[in-house]
Amino acid sequence: MASTAFHHEAVFYDGERTYMDRLLPFLREGVGADEPMLVAVSPERIRLLADALGADATRVSFVPMDELGRNPARIIPAWRTFADAAGTAPVRGIGEPVWAGRSQAELDECYLHESLLNVAFAERRSFQLLCPYDTSALPEAVLQRARASHPCVGEHGATASSGHYHSEAPVTSLTAVPGEARRLAFDGPALATVRRAVAESAREAGIGARKVEACVLAVNELAANSVRHGGGRGELRLWHEDGALVCEIRDGGCISDPLVGRHHPTLDQLGGRGLWMVNQLCDLVQIRTPPHAPVNTVRVWARA
Repeated sequence: MASTAFHHEAVFYDGERTYMDRLLPFLREGVGADEPMLVAVSPERIRLLADALGADATRVSFVPMDELGRNPARIIPAWRTFADAAGTAPVRGIGEPVWAGRSQAELDECYLHESLLNVAFAERRSFQLLCPYDTSALPEAVLQRARASHPCVGEHGATASSGHYHSEAPVTSLTAVPGEARRLAFDGPALATVRRAVAESAREAGIGARKVEACVLAVNELAANSVRHGGGRGELRLWHEDGALVCEIRDGGCISDPLVGRHHPTLDQLGGRGLWMVNQLCDLVQIRTPPHAPVNTVRVWARA
């Protein structure tokens, strides 16, 4: 599978046998070529691959995807750090951000993440990234999204170009805000009120003290951005859903960078850290700017 361009492939598997038949040779080939390799999959899959590799498992960096990719927006920075550390050398990766049990909101962000990988690494040469998808556990709609977000698809023992691939990042709608959601309009002087409202709602959701602080910090950053860049004001909406506190900020700004919040800040960088910080603090972050509407929406989730 030698390639001089970024190779991004969805690998469809059904059970451990097909999983290993497809991925183990890929890793062994990387060992033989002495290429840096990073594998971000479930802990169970890590054990399976490491046991099969034996002593060669030390040649692979393993990361539990349920930790790294709980918020899918954190995954691209990890791949960037890995690829940048290798310089111009060929690298290999396996990443499985989609698994059974993901919420619909998480699946939407995984779909966006998989599409943005093609943007983030369009200029990175000799990077092979395989993304396994469990056809026995995932619905057909998720598999169709995999075909749309990956230029290549591996199934039935062969790799081919995806006839459903879309080069543009998808735009998925956010679910409707429930009618019982708390609404709070704010401007600069009202940021303290925003912080108090988030803290109260987080405690009502049974969220621990440290995560309450993280959530308040994240929403305060978003609200402050609304004041600075979104017309001087915004609206906060708060509600509880699926054991989580959901906080949504709407303002009149516009976010044009599809990779916003996925750029690792540099030490000498003066601005642009806000959404990066929010992604590190929250369990899920959803950003939507409609192409022809001056309404920017950022929705963050904090799970109990």
